[in-house]
Amino acid sequence: MSDRLCGLGPPGWLRRRGGGVRPGDVLVAAAVAVPVFVPFATAPEVTPLGVVFNLGTVVPLVWRRRAPFAVALVVACFAMGVSLHHRPGQMLQYGALVAIYTLADLGRHRWQRWGFIGVIVASIPPGALLVKNNDAGEFMFTLLLPMTAFLLGTLARTARERSNALVERSSQLEREREALERERQAEAARAAAEERARIARDMHDVLAHAVSLMVVQAEAGPVVVHTDPAQAERVFDAIADAGRDAMAQLRRTLGVLKKEQDHGVRAPQPTIGALPGLVEHVNRTQVNVRLTVEGVRRELAADADLAAYRIVQEALTNTVKHAGARAAEVLLRWTDHELEITVTDDGRGRDGADGWRRGGDGLIGIGERAAACGGAAEAGPLPGGGFRVSATLPCAATVAA
Repeated sequence: MSDRLCGLGPPGWLRRRGGGVRPGDVLVAAAVAVPVFVPFATAPEVTPLGVVFNLGTVVPLVWRRRAPFAVALVVACFAMGVSLHHRPGQMLQYGALVAIYTLADLGRHRWQRWGFIGVIVASIPPGALLVKNNDAGEFMFTLLLPMTAFLLGTLARTARERSNALVERSSQLEREREALERERQAEAARAAAEERARIARDMHDVLAHAVSLMVVQAEAGPVVVHTDPAQAERVFDAIADAGRDAMAQLRRTLGVLKKEQDHGVRAPQPTIGALPGLVEHVNRTQVNVRLTVEGVRRELAADADLAAYRIVQEALTNTVKHAGARAAEVLLRWTDHELEITVTDDGRGRDGADGWRRGGDGLIGIGERAAACGGAAEAGPLPGGGFRVSATLPCAATVAA
């Protein structure tokens, strides 16, 4: 019994094409049926054929969305029968107008839509004038009514397509924005990884120097321990100082570096004392750079000394490459506990300029170097134009404390 009940339902072809009719289409058909069949109560003559013709203009509307072209053809044929048989007739071809509107709005092919309305418009004049003997007013009303329904359907179709296009464009822009964001994050990650590798190479040379000094002093210690105790004491003090310096650098650097990378770059490392030569080299370009030092110079850790040079070098390099500046200033301000580095220029500083001024590799590198030494860095455009990079690096006494 249950199997037989499960077998009841829409035919197989109907299930394959979308599974039954839509409730909204049933309501539309019911609404059209009211003005179609109300005149039956007052019609002078009602024939079975007239009932069939009128039903033919209503029932197919149930499937108007699933097959708009086929429904329009069927309804048009029955509407012609209603008009010719006229027992009873219709004041307006309600079903035909709904079918024409639906075809213009939901028709799948252009040739179906325009071909159908073309045939309708071409057939109305001979039918209205020769068969129905309409006067001029009736003829124009009969001609313009289906054209108006078709125009309204076409407008609805255009509005829907435009809305769908805007939604699709919005989705596409969102996908592009997400792709750009992922690309930006990937580029930032690559820049950070490359800068970590550079820091690791620099630290390799700094630590290699400290360890080499310790080894040399340790080898000399046993030789002088009996002959010159005072010299031996100085040797061991040097070993201890080198070890403490190396450990301080390691503690700071391991907080930034996630994995050791050593590519064997062993060139001598510049320090803050080489900045006048750097400024002189940059002055050979179109940017006029001025170096100003304030305060009393204090001792910097080896990695901080190197970072100070690299930060100024990176800032000036990006000024020359991306700012379009004419002048720049490097200010070194020594305080009791730290070195303040400020590099300013009069070039482009707002977002929209090229390269690092939008958060590129240079700014990432400056921040990484400052953080590796226990300091901090920041950058941004100046209110009156230009750009400023500032960094603070702790002095050696502060780090040791």
